[in-house]
Amino acid sequence: MLDRLTSMSVFARVAALGSLSAAARALGLSQTMVTKHIAALESRLGVKLFYRTTRRLSLTDAGRNYLEAAERILADTEAADAAVSAERVEPRGPLRVNVPVSFGSRHIAPLLGEFLRRYPQMTIELGLNDRLVDLADEGWDVAIRIGKLAESSLIARRLAPCTTAVAASPMYLKARGTPKTVADLKAHNCLGYTLPRTAGIGRWRFGAKGETVVEVRGTVRANNGDALCAAAAAGEGIIYEPTFIVADDLRAGTLVRLKLDKPTLALDGIYAVYLPNRNPPAKLRVFIDFLAERFTNPAWDRIKT
Repeated sequence: MLDRLTSMSVFARVAALGSLSAAARALGLSQTMVTKHIAALESRLGVKLFYRTTRRLSLTDAGRNYLEAAERILADTEAADAAVSAERVEPRGPLRVNVPVSFGSRHIAPLLGEFLRRYPQMTIELGLNDRLVDLADEGWDVAIRIGKLAESSLIARRLAPCTTAVAASPMYLKARGTPKTVADLKAHNCLGYTLPRTAGIGRWRFGAKGETVVEVRGTVRANNGDALCAAAAAGEGIIYEPTFIVADDLRAGTLVRLKLDKPTLALDGIYAVYLPNRNPPAKLRVFIDFLAERFTNPAWDRIKT
């Protein structure tokens, strides 16, 4: 079966040139193939599109009506093709970005103004949640994920390391004392994150590979790192969080980084992930490049404590 859009294009060229042979030369087709395209259209539509004489073809009334519609459809198709092709080379259009709540609020949202000034033909939809979204089913162009990535077909680019810190407020440490070893944490009020991927609620891992596990307890649990950070800064207890969450409080002195006998566990990294695409659109490429540029030697890891 001949392609309908191709037949429509052939018809429009024949109508413009008034000759099957001239249209065939212009399109790089045989005259036989051009004739087949016109015959296929006329058969499908059930009307004659051309009056045929020995010298020239001329449009019937049905042919003139069909030409008007065909030219409009072909123009729309070319415009759609051009728009998609432009997106491959020029950053433009909407980009849907999904990020964890704390990281997105603290470190992605503040950069969007700078990014959009660079690329004024783009818009950003920022989705904030801490669950693993399905990019294909939910229509996200890119997601930021933190920690060790699960096996998947997604393309991943590492943007930054993800270091962690154990911290408490000066108020808490004055009242309860400062732990010196990871074992000391068992006697302290340790605020728990309810969405951990490394050990489970109430189990904190230490060491380069997380080989030391400490059972901890506390009076507050939350599914958001910022909430735990605020509670710790108010003197409620000790937290074990990524430095991208606690950095501002460490810098301000409202939290103090604890030096224990075991190193904290690094969470593998901060990644941008997106669906496989041999030619990702320019808007996606420039956004990921921008984040990688801005998160080189990230500010949250440049705090002297």
